[in-house]
Amino acid sequence: MEENLLTVALAFIEGFALIISPCILPILPIVLAGSLSGSRVRPFGIIIGFVVSFSLLAFFSRQLVQYAGLNLDLLRYLSYSVLVLLAIIMFFTSLSERFSYLVNRLIGESRFSQANPSQGGFLSALFFGGLIAIIWTPCAGPILAAVIVQTVLQKTTIISFFILLSFALGAGLPMLIIALYGMQLVKTFQFFKTKAQLFRKILAVIIILAVAFMVYQDTALTTGTATTTIKTANYLEDALWIPYKAPPIEGIEAWINSKPLQLSQLEGKVVLIDFWTYSCINCLRTLPYLKGWYQKYQKDGLIVIGVHSPEFDFERKATNVEQAVKRYGITYPVALDNQFVTWRNYKNNYWPAHYLIDKNGKVVYEHFGEGDYDITENNIRYLLRIKSAAVPSFLGEDNYSISQTPETYLGYYRADKDVSPALVKDTENQYQFPTQLPVNAWGLQGGWKAEAHNILATQKDAAVKIHFKAKQVFVVMGNATTQPINVKVLLNNALLTAEAASDVHNSNIVVNKDSLYEVISLVNVSEGVLELIASSPGLRVYTFTFGG
Repeated sequence: MEENLLTVALAFIEGFALIISPCILPILPIVLAGSLSGSRVRPFGIIIGFVVSFSLLAFFSRQLVQYAGLNLDLLRYLSYSVLVLLAIIMFFTSLSERFSYLVNRLIGESRFSQANPSQGGFLSALFFGGLIAIIWTPCAGPILAAVIVQTVLQKTTIISFFILLSFALGAGLPMLIIALYGMQLVKTFQFFKTKAQLFRKILAVIIILAVAFMVYQDTALTTGTATTTIKTANYLEDALWIPYKAPPIEGIEAWINSKPLQLSQLEGKVVLIDFWTYSCINCLRTLPYLKGWYQKYQKDGLIVIGVHSPEFDFERKATNVEQAVKRYGITYPVALDNQFVTWRNYKNNYWPAHYLIDKNGKVVYEHFGEGDYDITENNIRYLLRIKSAAVPSFLGEDNYSISQTPETYLGYYRADKDVSPALVKDTENQYQFPTQLPVNAWGLQGGWKAEAHNILATQKDAAVKIHFKAKQVFVVMGNATTQPINVKVLLNNALLTAEAASDVHNSNIVVNKDSLYEVISLVNVSEGVLELIASSPGLRVYTFTFGG
């Protein structure tokens, strides 16, 4: 509960911080102009309309975009066009009056506003605020990334919605202050009353200039696949407000690919610290980018350090990590932080997590989870003082979806009670599948022992089933015996065929070690019911993870 409240509070702060972001620039003049006429409650109506509409739109937009197959870049530039159109309407008095008339007619306020068309009521203000939210949401895509990652990490959709609502409240608060202050200016200074039309024209010009700046900013960093030209922006994107001295790398039990390193030895270098663990699919999906950056920029002074902080006990074994490093082709230094000393030094909470350290030894950029690879690469290049150049780019699309099933832990220590069976702790128990299994829920059949971080099959044909929504399904499994265990895999009560991923053969997985197993690979994000049936006792199942 406390963690949820902290996340909601953090979202509010991130929303409020948008006041210094370029994406807010074209919105503030619109809010101010829309508040200059009308009743005293009009600014509140605009902000309420903005907050509610933005929260709902941001919550459902990813699903709508996914199902409709819309291009996010196209939506963003469409929003820019609407902003310019609104600026043109504001600039010309006749268009502005006509627009106000149509809005009032649309929401049924024309009877009350005919006597004084310049006066706008509360309902028209709500409509106006909602329109601002619709326009602004696609424009703020990069800013929303961190908040969207936070919503993906939540176990319940209600917490995700409150995070977005808190973010919208934070963004709306400075807008409300500006709107109220603008009304006070009009009341106090005669100049603003007599020159209201001129003031609107000035605001319209500001909007157009702000949109031009945002379009320029979008083209400041170009990425792609194969060989392309990558342009470095002349600033750090999404940089920390207050950089801080990088905490030390301590408590490392072993190093791979390097002798022991200290950050004090690396002054004058740009250092990217990656907290990861080898059975975390989200971490594995970041590896191509990390390896690519290390390959491209090592000669320019980039050092990548993978701090391996184990999620499960089997990941603490140095030999297992060494095999994983070799298997995934990692050549940069990897530090085994089995006691989470460095993890705690950085006050980290996520796999994966990236901390970018400048040449003076200060953390200037953080990113948690997948995505924003273009921003991270831009910041690396900026710190290395690398200008535009034709180089191979490893950037691709993010492999997660806002609507997919979240990572699902089966051990009782982290299992979500809302979607899991009633687990009997540390005791063998007989379970039965429920008659209905909602999306994201999972169930057990047969003999299982629920342990802190996994479930253990205690009899032959023990089964676990999950109702998922995703494109890819991965399972972390292990073997408590000395003999391989065959696991039969069913999708919607049928054997796997074309849907089988790389670790499935003839609808079976041979589990002979603790590892991440690739189980299902679909063409599109879809719903399905996955069932795993153990051929003998001793199967350990830790977690299900998903890709979009």
